Amino acid sequence: MGLGVTLFPVETAEAVSDQDRVLVSAANSLRLDFKGAEKSAQAPVTLSSPGDGDLRVIDGDTFSIGDVRIRLYGIDAPELSQSCFDMRGRSWSCGQWSKAVLENLASGTVRCVARDTDRYGRTVAVCASEAEDINAAMVAAGAAYAYAKYARDYVALEAVARTEGQGLWRAGSEMPAKYRAEKRDAQPAQTPPDSCAIKGNISGSGKLYHLPGGRWYGETRINEAQGERWFCSETEARAAGWRKAQG
Repeated sequence: MGLGVTLFPVETAEAVSDQDRVLVSAANSLRLDFKGAEKSAQAPVTLSSPGDGDLRVIDGDTFSIGDVRIRLYGIDAPELSQSCFDMRGRSWSCGQWSKAVLENLASGTVRCVARDTDRYGRTVAVCASEAEDINAAMVAAGAAYAYAKYARDYVALEAVARTEGQGLWRAGSEMPAKYRAEKRDAQPAQTPPDSCAIKGNISGSGKLYHLPGGRWYGETRINEAQGERWFCSETEARAAGWRKAQG
């Protein structure tokens, strides 16, 4: 389905054409059945903007409503710092472009149905603007990928976007997960202080501590310059204001 996304030339988010706003009206076929979403939700919690706070887009798959940070369920968008190449081999800021597309879609009244909570404490949700499934619209526009590792809801929609050469599919682009992994691998290994191997991480969702052997322990890095730290016990971590990460 053609959603009217202007992709070339693209250098920054500001270069995205007003034609991208066609996304909001042209994707009306991507309607979200909230009753069904609430029925299948692991945590049937709903949030809406502006009712529960102002909405602020962080990147192509994350925004906040008030103090709650929301990660869009079932999709994965390029990182803000990520660049891609167009069909002529020119580099362009695909992460910034993806964010701009989400800003266009997440306008007016936005309602989110929670599905889960991720390792950073973010609410994982299906969201809609005027009943249009924002998650689906991002994939249909080629502004995000179906995150098949965690959900297959948007895999078929991605196949259509890929066939039609929408957005990121017009030329080769590195999958966000691979980009993140390469950035992690490029960083030197961290050695914890003696007997103090609990990682006290700080994210947009607050202070979380990770135990050795935990699901996200290996991927979590400590940046002491940003106030993150190592702990010798869970008691110490909790006393300092950290809470245990899920998983």
